[in-house]
Amino acid sequence: MAVGVHIPGSDETIELQQQVARLQALLEASRQVHSTIREEEVLEQVLRIVVRELEMAGAAFPGTGFAYGDKIDLTETGTAGDPGSSVTNYLLADRDGRRMEELVVLAPEGRELTLYEADFLEGLALQAAVALENARNHKRNVEFARVQQDMDQARGIQRSLLPQKLPEIAGYSMCFRSVTCYEVGGDYLDIVEQSDGKLLVAVADVAGKGLASAIMATSFRSAFRAMAVAGLPLDELATRMNQHHWAEGEEARRRYVTAIFLRLDPEAGKIEVVNAGHNPGFLIQPGSKPRQFDAAGTPLGLLPGMQYSSEHSGFAPGSRLLFYTDGLTEVFKGDEEYGPERLLDQFYKCELQNADGILDALWTAIEEFSEGGPQGDDMTALALCRGTSYPEMPA
Repeated sequence: MAVGVHIPGSDETIELQQQVARLQALLEASRQVHSTIREEEVLEQVLRIVVRELEMAGAAFPGTGFAYGDKIDLTETGTAGDPGSSVTNYLLADRDGRRMEELVVLAPEGRELTLYEADFLEGLALQAAVALENARNHKRNVEFARVQQDMDQARGIQRSLLPQKLPEIAGYSMCFRSVTCYEVGGDYLDIVEQSDGKLLVAVADVAGKGLASAIMATSFRSAFRAMAVAGLPLDELATRMNQHHWAEGEEARRRYVTAIFLRLDPEAGKIEVVNAGHNPGFLIQPGSKPRQFDAAGTPLGLLPGMQYSSEHSGFAPGSRLLFYTDGLTEVFKGDEEYGPERLLDQFYKCELQNADGILDALWTAIEEFSEGGPQGDDMTALALCRGTSYPEMPA
């Protein structure tokens, strides 16, 4: 008669060996799952491990259409296997617990999953969730990098469309500054020298911010430049620009443009201004109170058939002019807005006599007011000065 001999500790040793084997198998499966950063390959790798190495009847990710095994069928109603087969679902969640996918496992016909198989699948699902989230994050990062590269190039192109060299006019000082809120923006500034020696200037702001507004600003530039060389009167130029923008269609009308135009006759010391729904332009002259060029009509492209009128003024030595977009005035400190009144006051009180120094002073004042808060809109300004005398405010 055979007698069984029990060796003390042998059961514990065998169980420990089995646990080590399970961990080794799960470690190898984890290595395979994490061997790729492509989402499709992660899913396919998981399904192969379940069916080939764990010898399940089939496995699938119903939400993606990926399935593996002869006895698994993905239909519009879900996952189906042979009658009597045991189906188990494992949720793949991200680090925040949000559902990403669901692994459906079809056990061999006629039996339930063993404890070892269930443990293995739970561990595999956890590793698969980490690998899947990493793959999706990698894909998003690659897409973001590509978009960022495109936006950087668009920013460079938009910057190149700004005047690259300011005209040198004896007795005059001119400077501009343009800072976008995002990579690209809807502010537009242009300076065109005309054949008769006059200077045509435009400062404009497309409704909205970002790429769509930047594209519309580029379209606006093309139309403005085409009309600028025709030598049209300034009020007629604004009227035609309005009709052109309106005719561009519904999307262009939603991206209407506020603009202020200036024609400078440097020899005669005269200026002509048309304001199409834009912020008022500021003019300071010796011995006079500050003057504002208010809107003479609606923004360009907002309503068809609009007619605009121009204002004329002398520009004697000591005169200064400021055009700007609303990004300079719509700066906040808490609920308090910087506003056009503060901007005009700062412009008037600035004792600097050159255009670039004036813009530096204005930007410094705005930044001090906002106490370092984030920029909320595109900011563009142009300053024009004549001579060096400083105008005194009359009593």
